[in-house]
Amino acid sequence: MKKLPNSIDVHVGARIRLRRRTIGMSQETLADGLGITFQQVQKYEKGMNRVGASRLQNIAEILNVPIPYFFEESPGMLGESMDMGANELNDFMSSKEGIALASAFLAIEDKRIRQNIMNLLRSLGPSASTQSDSDSAIHASH
Repeated sequence: MKKLPNSIDVHVGARIRLRRRTIGMSQETLADGLGITFQQVQKYEKGMNRVGASRLQNIAEILNVPIPYFFEESPGMLGESMDMGANELNDFMSSKEGIALASAFLAIEDKRIRQNIMNLLRSLGPSASTQSDSDSAIHASH
């Protein structure tokens, strides 16, 4: 019988993958920096192998993030668990499209243009009518 990975190990691995892909680093580059094979990085990212404390410190240094980054929104953190929305967000932000969209959005310096893009995206979403109703109510109350 195959043992399932621990949910914290899976979350930490997903955060490693998210950060690595966000900065455009390959598994091979991370592996080289750690002195391990890229297959070992794959196992960490899938949560199949647990990342030890000293290895996590090395990964944090290479990826230029603080250690707590890997545990943000983790299952069981302060009694909270990741809901489906958080899982979907992590999946999206780990995808090529999510990273490209976030990078392109952050490259836009004009705050008004970013706000216009956000308004456009909200208007295209399935809950656009619900969103605009709640926005109207908020603006009416101010």
